[in-house]
Amino acid sequence: MATVRLENINKRYDNGAFAVIDFNLEINDREFLVLVGPSGCGKSTTLRMIAGLEEITTGSIYIDDTCVNNLPPKDRDISMVFQNYALYPHMTVYENLAFGLRLRKTPKKEIASRVDEAAAILGLGDFLKRLPKQLSGGQRQRVALGRALVRKPKVFLFDEPLSNLDAKMRVEMRSEINRLHNQLDATMIYVTHDQTEAMTLGDRIVVMDQGEIQQVSDPLSLYNTPENTFVAGFIGTPPMNLVAGGLVNRGGILGFRPESVTVLNKGDPAEKVIRCIIDFIEPMGCETYLHLNLSGKKVVARVPPENRYKCGDVIGLKIDFDKASFFNETTGKRVREKEVRECESA
Repeated sequence: MATVRLENINKRYDNGAFAVIDFNLEINDREFLVLVGPSGCGKSTTLRMIAGLEEITTGSIYIDDTCVNNLPPKDRDISMVFQNYALYPHMTVYENLAFGLRLRKTPKKEIASRVDEAAAILGLGDFLKRLPKQLSGGQRQRVALGRALVRKPKVFLFDEPLSNLDAKMRVEMRSEINRLHNQLDATMIYVTHDQTEAMTLGDRIVVMDQGEIQQVSDPLSLYNTPENTFVAGFIGTPPMNLVAGGLVNRGGILGFRPESVTVLNKGDPAEKVIRCIIDFIEPMGCETYLHLNLSGKKVVARVPPENRYKCGDVIGLKIDFDKASFFNETTGKRVREKEVRECESA
């Protein structure tokens, strides 16, 4: 497979607006890297620049140490899976899978071999004679995956490939893509606005906002130690609670996950307890989310499903500060443990 390196990438449009700002990243051979962020953050533009579908304003992109800035998409040895499947409606599944190989004048026997191999991997063997309109959304997405797979490229690119599927099918296709990565041991770059997809698929995740990288990390580190308040508020369902005034003797923001609190019962020790009012109760089956009012701030606590709370109840929360995060109130950046200790001892 391949490494991909982006050096000082900027994308500026004719109206002066920047879509991507000073993007620097190296993607390892056989890595599954996810670009995630809200709509308009620059993640799809970044992917399209790697593919050669979008011009770079400044900077360089390397695939296996070869600068590809001036190479057309067909010469970059990449395959891209799009959000809308991009299947030819008048062609059968077999013809869709074979189309790119035929354009490259691949021998017929090799085309047949590659199509059969991809169909077997993706469970499409019984559908090769069908037209796209005769397939479900999940089956169409498998065909789109298969069309990329038959190319045997150095790098697979995915641009929000599951956004058109229903919730159940998205879960199934996430598993399918994960299995495909493990089986092929391939380099994959995946764009999504869905942080659940990012957390479940990525070896590493790049969180973007307004064209800039906010943090690059493995999923657990991203969840447990967000680098700033944007990442803290974007990653997690529900996201991290952020409350101003978290640092002693210095303005700051306290961040804590909904599962990092204990709801105290009557009679429990009241030391360092925060009083909250229950605004809304959200049963999720295996757990319940309590949406709380903390002195005008909205916070969420994750509690077991068996509870007898009611809206309007006043409850006590105890935060596990060993799992909490602290952020600078001005910059929004994470405050390191040493700074927190120095602040607490001041």
